[in-house]
Amino acid sequence: MTPHYGRVNNAVAVENQLGATLRAWRDRLSPEDAGMPTQRARRSPGLRREELADLAGLSVDYVIRLEQGRAANPSDQVVGALAGALRLSEAERDHLHQLAGLRPPQDQRVIDQIPPSMRRLLALLDTTPVAVFAADWTLVWWNRRWAALFGDPTHIGVEERNLVRLRFPVASDRGRLTSWPVIPANAEGSDRALVADLRRAAARFPDDPRVRDLVASRVAGNPRFAAFWAEAAVGRHAEDHKTIRHPEIGEVRVDCDVLTDGDTDLKIIAYTAEPGSVDEAELQRAGVISTPRSDA
Repeated sequence: MTPHYGRVNNAVAVENQLGATLRAWRDRLSPEDAGMPTQRARRSPGLRREELADLAGLSVDYVIRLEQGRAANPSDQVVGALAGALRLSEAERDHLHQLAGLRPPQDQRVIDQIPPSMRRLLALLDTTPVAVFAADWTLVWWNRRWAALFGDPTHIGVEERNLVRLRFPVASDRGRLTSWPVIPANAEGSDRALVADLRRAAARFPDDPRVRDLVASRVAGNPRFAAFWAEAAVGRHAEDHKTIRHPEIGEVRVDCDVLTDGDTDLKIIAYTAEPGSVDEAELQRAGVISTPRSDA
């Protein structure tokens, strides 16, 4: 029988993506970058298996079995230790968990704080009505033009500044996010998209009581929300078209674009109108109405 040197079992190779990825990331990390003492010249610049094992607090045999695909179902703690030892980015850490058949670690609470880089971007949009919502659609920031267009939200409590509460009210709600009517062009489609986005946030922040309480109160007190929630759709709310019935400028039609930050799940909401249109002129006129700026 003629030997077949170098033959690879493709099925095994595909199944062992975890091992191949660990080897690639081990090879790219030098001992110095991993915080280990500098040594004399080595045949390969990356970490040895025993060095990775030492950094991660694992046995060398276990690291070998992981790389060769002979160790099944590593725990969250093992994968987390490997991610830390290999100095992985957040995206790489999540990818390693997924390769191991595990759910990536989740941030525990919805993020309300706006990063400095996002604040710089928002400052450049001061001629446009812009607001920032958290992952659960709580309003956390708005500029002067947003308040001029929708009404000043400082008259209601912070916990009531939530778009889901506005669109799916229950008996216990005490305030309105906007001061005058806002009519989506496709109300049902917009509401379905909002609920699907909230379900995605609930999965990302499973331990946040604010999200849990919001969902529980809507399911119990708003049949329309309960019906949409039962559909279990998941997605991002990306765009919408609205008519705003403003008490001073009348009706103005705007396009609403939602830009979601992947790290924080904060949503930048910008409102514009077709260039040269009457709506654009009315939108600009609304911007001269004096209202306070808030950086909640």
